[in-house]
Amino acid sequence: MGEIGGRKLDERKVAFITCVNSEDWYSECLLYLQHLNLPEGFTAEFLPQRGAASMCAGYNAGQRESEAKYKVYLHQDTLVVNKNLVADLLKLFAHPEIGLVGVIGCRSLPATGVWWDGLRTYGRVLHACEPESVVDSHCREPEGDYQEVQAVDGLFLATQYDIPWREDLFTGWHMYDTSMCMEMQRAGYQVVVPNQEEDFWCIHCPKEKPLASSYKGYRKLFVKEYGGELCPEV
Repeated sequence: MGEIGGRKLDERKVAFITCVNSEDWYSECLLYLQHLNLPEGFTAEFLPQRGAASMCAGYNAGQRESEAKYKVYLHQDTLVVNKNLVADLLKLFAHPEIGLVGVIGCRSLPATGVWWDGLRTYGRVLHACEPESVVDSHCREPEGDYQEVQAVDGLFLATQYDIPWREDLFTGWHMYDTSMCMEMQRAGYQVVVPNQEEDFWCIHCPKEKPLASSYKGYRKLFVKEYGGELCPEV
């Protein structure tokens, strides 16, 4: 057992935490998670958060609920196809300086705070936004096993340290992921993207839709809170 923040955590347990408002999507997500290979002696738990006031609120509730050292926060429409996910995460988390692993993100956040506007993006996700339309979103690959980045996308976020989600600031469904990346770095930990050159880890199935009007407000809030910590590439 490990102890972080005064709480003993089970070092042989992984929790999968998901905010749920569609039982159909979550049942599909769960099906993939339940078929992952687990290292010997490991257990997994699945913690759907229904009726959450915000992504941060739901994730904080799941974080408090679980005693697993390793936690994976993922969207209900994310399908994890890498059956050896847990073993791959453990290899990365063997580096104690790594706090968070995502699958796609950017080396340095631009002044906008929007990761996909960054000059150097890393990672890979298979996007299935419409029936019979699949796009392999393949950015740069790390030269080694992983690449340190400043921010990753919230479709998949794995942690080995419990850092509170900023539900005091991000009371909706946007910028919670980039905020957590910054909070990890404030705590002295690295955010990384793994090498997925041989195969991708996740399929993401979001419906194509314009950004919500509230996104702009949360982005401005993000820049106000973290803008001084950004080092945009030019």
